[in-house]
Amino acid sequence: MRIAFYAPLKPPTHGTPSGDRRMARLLIQALEHAGHSVALASSLRSYDATPDGRRQAEIAAEGRAEAERLIAAYGAGEAPKLWFTYHLYYRAPDWLGPVVSGALGIPYLVAEASHAPKRANGPWRLGHEAAAAAIRAADAVFCMTALDQICVRPLMRDPSGMRALPPFLDAAPFVHAATERGAARRALAAPWGLDLDLPWLLAVGMLRPGDKLASYRLLAEALIRLDSRPWQLVIVGDGEAAAEVREAFAPIAARVRFLGGRDPEALPAIYAACDLYVWPAINEAYGMALLEAQAAGLAVVAGRVRGVPNVVREGETAVLVPEWDSRDFADAVAALLDDPPRRAAMAAAATAFVANERAIAPAAALLNGVVAEVCP
Repeated sequence: MRIAFYAPLKPPTHGTPSGDRRMARLLIQALEHAGHSVALASSLRSYDATPDGRRQAEIAAEGRAEAERLIAAYGAGEAPKLWFTYHLYYRAPDWLGPVVSGALGIPYLVAEASHAPKRANGPWRLGHEAAAAAIRAADAVFCMTALDQICVRPLMRDPSGMRALPPFLDAAPFVHAATERGAARRALAAPWGLDLDLPWLLAVGMLRPGDKLASYRLLAEALIRLDSRPWQLVIVGDGEAAAEVREAFAPIAARVRFLGGRDPEALPAIYAACDLYVWPAINEAYGMALLEAQAAGLAVVAGRVRGVPNVVREGETAVLVPEWDSRDFADAVAALLDDPPRRAAMAAAATAFVANERAIAPAAALLNGVVAEVCP
């Protein structure tokens, strides 16, 4: 089936790596795995970073013009049989999908929609109303976390159209990397001065202001408490807050290795080389890196935040602690450092969890089942 795909927050072709871009690409991969032909409908970004009503009105106008262009183009050529939008919310509403799918008379599906009633009368009012209208227009909405379902369900024409689609990934590269752990570890040790006999902690995330910087600062605060224990920390990522992140880790700088930004293809081996994934996840939607770490065979210590409980098995593959609590975070890391057998058992459970429940094939089957329902 021909499917038009659209991601208003960040298109899958965007040059900057992020969890949003990764999930957009994974959704396309899953739909293609199910046998569909997927084409990017538009690269128009509807994202408004600041509460600027004038800018939102401009984006809305751009969206209407782009929708009309697409309708005309599809009328003159081969039209899709279904429209699929990924990640819409008040800062990045979908101005295209409802209009184009309505004009073409095709089903409209949405993945990772969220609705924030508190934005109804605020400066993002226009985007808030557009996101709500798109949810109402959808034939089905795939929610990736239980938290999103609470506010999305009341907007749907038919609540039975809400489907749970847990975050997923292509596990194969990570599983393969885990089989080459020794080689990956040796390859990383020499150039970065890492001690093969010490446990390596790992954190992967952009070094940017806001929630990422807050997570790194809390991680530094937690690990400073563990200065008496043997460990080293590997950090993968770069960004405009690099200096602030380095400053946070200054008291334990000798134990920390900043690898900088890495291509996605290099990440599986880095995950596999390490021993424990540590990420406070301040205000994290759910965290693709948490899935990647588990796929590569790492136990996880993370904050019990928003959708994070939806991407781990708490107590089996991960230890979750209250958000913003550096003392509990430190205690959780210490407990796993002190108990290698428990850490190994959680790592094995993590690999199985992702392979059996969060890989491409199960996601493709779930998506395809709903596509078959709306396009009988």
